[in-house]
Amino acid sequence: MTRREAIKKTMIGASALAILPACVNTSNKEEIAKTMETNRNYGIQLFTIPQMVDKDMKGTLKLLSEIGYKEIEFFGPYPFSHEETIKSWEALKGQLGLENNAFYGYTVKETAQMLKDFGLTTPSMHADLISMQKDMTKMLDGVSELSPKYLVIPAIMDGRDTLDDYKRLAEEFNSFGEAMAKYDMKFVYHNHGYEHAEKEGVIPMDYLIKNTDPNYVQFELDIFWMSAAGADPLAYLQKYPDRYKMLHIKDAKEPFRFSGDGSTPDQWMGGFPLMSDPGDGVLGVKEIIVQAAKGAVDHYFLERDLAPQPEETLRNSFDNLSKM
Repeated sequence: MTRREAIKKTMIGASALAILPACVNTSNKEEIAKTMETNRNYGIQLFTIPQMVDKDMKGTLKLLSEIGYKEIEFFGPYPFSHEETIKSWEALKGQLGLENNAFYGYTVKETAQMLKDFGLTTPSMHADLISMQKDMTKMLDGVSELSPKYLVIPAIMDGRDTLDDYKRLAEEFNSFGEAMAKYDMKFVYHNHGYEHAEKEGVIPMDYLIKNTDPNYVQFELDIFWMSAAGADPLAYLQKYPDRYKMLHIKDAKEPFRFSGDGSTPDQWMGGFPLMSDPGDGVLGVKEIIVQAAKGAVDHYFLERDLAPQPEETLRNSFDNLSKM
């Protein structure tokens, strides 16, 4: 399941606990400037602005291009998603004020042309586990129209309670990635917090990284959710510099920590009111981006989930990131 199922199940937010964001040594200003200089193609995960893109995808893509964003990360469901996923999403669209699924009244070919017209690319797209498990060929054939390099599972709702579950997931991720290789794509997993709750003396996030094949499987690091789980994004970027290809960038108005192990939707939703535009909060976004650029990360997506003031977030976030 995806984060949309999380929204469906949530009722109240979790309480916030204090944590201190770690920092890297930023004394070498010349090195930092050189590193940042090579990574200016900021993108956006469209779950930041779902109502805008739902009402006017063409106008929204035009606006994103005018602001300066270069890359788009779509979220589903898509016309080629599994029927079960599409049906489960139907119940949520009204709650989010949405009328359409991706691609919001356009065909995938029309979408590809729009992206080209506005100088945008789609290096990454979010998918869902059910579609990958039950009709992966249909999903891969569909997304290939947009030529993404990565297909991402943003969250797993079930089957992640034990270490054996994660062993199974690691094997499944490898099999996904191996099948995707013929499409010149890699499978990507996006952390959501629960992967840092210890299972039988093992941190599941570390298990997934160590037991998946880097030729087929990579990772997208969401700095907010990793911090909420009590883990350090900088430490993971340093420990596994070759495994993270993408960042999801948002900030926190104040230190936030899950009330439990991060495994339930109410805990995720507890963090939503505390999200802020990157650079306006306490998570040390600049230091994280600098560290990411020293490794394999080459895609940087704004993702402030369901931003309450979407156009303001788009402009302010890009301005903050550009000035870093």
